[in-house]
Amino acid sequence: MLEFTENLGPLPEVVCGERLSLDYESRTKARRRVVTDSGREAGLFLERGRTLAEGDVLRATDGTLARVRCRPEPVRTARACDALPAARACFHLGNRHAAVQIGNLWVRFLPDPVLEDMVRGLGLELRSEEAPFVPEGGAYGHVAAPHAHSHAHAAAPHDLTLSHASPHDHAHSRAEQG
Repeated sequence: MLEFTENLGPLPEVVCGERLSLDYESRTKARRRVVTDSGREAGLFLERGRTLAEGDVLRATDGTLARVRCRPEPVRTARACDALPAARACFHLGNRHAAVQIGNLWVRFLPDPVLEDMVRGLGLELRSEEAPFVPEGGAYGHVAAPHAHSHAHAAAPHDLTLSHASPHDHAHSRAEQG
């Protein structure tokens, strides 16, 4: 089994003997069993905290090089007729901590019936597609990664004038905004 231990980054001039076509979730995992496009079993033993990108070159312990490819996967692409509905959709998807890929008047996310209903309700046209999913990396250079968390909030309404930096997965009502 190949053991990939180094990510050399994007090296377009390097010829690689293998290729790894990975979906978004697989590209976020530093430790994972994978299969190369040629059918060889391999393991990822990479530095944690970095999502693999299209074109990254991985080196295995035996010197084998593999180029990462973003594999097409089921996604939802919401298209808007102008910038305001697109911006609203991006805001609301981000407020729900959804990983999103943003283009000119479109936003792409992984299938989720609740999110799909929400963007339709905002007036966007929604399509089910097979496409590589390459979400935004975050405002501070973080690479987006799927995550789950839960936490309780106090029973009292939020004071929205204070910093609300703690991650959360709920919406705010207009009554709370006072």
